[in-house]
Amino acid sequence: MKVALDAGEARVIGVLLEKETTTPDQYPLSVNALSAGVNQKTNREPVLSLPEAEVQAIVDRLVRQRLVLERSGFGSRVPKYKQLFCNTEFGSLQFSSTERAIVCELLLRGPQTPGELRQHGHRMHPFSSLDEVQTALDNLAAREDRPLVVRLPRAPGAREARWAHLLGDDAEQVAVAAAAGEASAYAGAVALGSSANVNVSGPAALLARLEALECRVAELEARLPPA
Repeated sequence: MKVALDAGEARVIGVLLEKETTTPDQYPLSVNALSAGVNQKTNREPVLSLPEAEVQAIVDRLVRQRLVLERSGFGSRVPKYKQLFCNTEFGSLQFSSTERAIVCELLLRGPQTPGELRQHGHRMHPFSSLDEVQTALDNLAAREDRPLVVRLPRAPGAREARWAHLLGDDAEQVAVAAAAGEASAYAGAVALGSSANVNVSGPAALLARLEALECRVAELEARLPPA
């Protein structure tokens, strides 16, 4: 089943994934606890202020989509909910611990760099290195069934490119925008490469070529006399 979450659904799924790992003794979650997680002031982007009734409506939609299940304990008078989104017998999405933490953080905080994902996701998985994060991102982007993340074009002045999930109802637009941005960056690299005598042969090595150009620019700036 193809998952296409709206912003509220993505936040609720992200909270359930997070709390399942970080506070298992308090999981499954009541709507009251879910609302607190959805509107949490830390580790959320953007910060929301959704009324409990709206959170309940989101949960009800996810139950109908079979992405959330009501699972109250024996004798409990308050309905509690657990996720069926991934790593369950009911769905096709199966992630490693690394991939699960990354997907959760992207659902909770939106696009992030590998360094930010490592920093923010350590509560759910103890990343051994930045390479572990990058490998997981590459695997998620190259899944045979469908890519689940995409690398966005590096913003001007940024040291790293950010990654976004493709689990939202805007996944097609995100993917198209990322592809258009990469094409634009590649065209710019071709133009710069011609003037700087840099060999540009294909998009796979685009990042390395851009970094080479940046080093060249820095070298030239260092030669300029002080203003």
